[in-house]
Amino acid sequence: MVSVLHTGGVTLAFDGDRLLAAVDVARTALVEDGQSPGRHLESTPEGEWAVAHYFEADLPGYRGWQWCVVVAGAPGADETTVSEIVLLPGEGSLLAPDWVPWNERVAAGDLSPGDVLAAEPGDHRLVPNQIDTGDEFRFDDDRTDPDDIGQIAGEVGLGRRRLLSPEGRDEAAQRWHDGEYGPHSDMAAAAAFNCVTCGFYLPLAGALRPAFGVCANEYSADGHVVAADYGCGAHSDVAAPRGEGSPAYDAFDDGALEIVPATANAGGDATP
Repeated sequence: MVSVLHTGGVTLAFDGDRLLAAVDVARTALVEDGQSPGRHLESTPEGEWAVAHYFEADLPGYRGWQWCVVVAGAPGADETTVSEIVLLPGEGSLLAPDWVPWNERVAAGDLSPGDVLAAEPGDHRLVPNQIDTGDEFRFDDDRTDPDDIGQIAGEVGLGRRRLLSPEGRDEAAQRWHDGEYGPHSDMAAAAAFNCVTCGFYLPLAGALRPAFGVCANEYSADGHVVAADYGCGAHSDVAAPRGEGSPAYDAFDDGALEIVPATANAGGDATP
């Protein structure tokens, strides 16, 4: 292969076949670098004055990878220069999985005792809140109960730097609705009553109050957020089964049994 380079009116011929044939030069560069290349795989032109030579790489843990040695030349020169040595994956190579940021890898249930999981500053599930400085509620009237004021402050979220955003609330509601304690679960489908009518149902406060609550029945979904239209067999209005106790049966007195001696039949076998 002959390439032609035009530089300022002077035409120079460059013999590209020399670089394509420089397999030994590329192999020697690998050996001098401390590697043990396998058989030569292919030679690929890289631009006007460079060729990449590929060799098998017999390295533990790098199945299918290849050594790539880039050799280069220059117009009017007979020397072949090694420009680069790199280990590259080939077809069917064993590769590490694509990197995923930690905040996209974390899944529900990953948090364990001692772990720290900070919400990002721009987390869409949270919005900034007003901070309680102690000046918001000052009453001269002694009839005002401080406990009542504290309850109101807790309801509106005073004292917390960030509060749940409408998006975060909607995402949580959707998870709960679609989850184990939602209206479409197997348990709810088999129940005769909904949680909203159960005495063990504690409604949530705020905007989610009509749709969700917490179960207080230790034998059911105790401590879990349940949908108002979820249900189970431990509803407070479920009636106990009615029955007459153990089924009647006829007892027998083995003292009244008639003992019949066994007799021999014609074949000599004893029969009762």
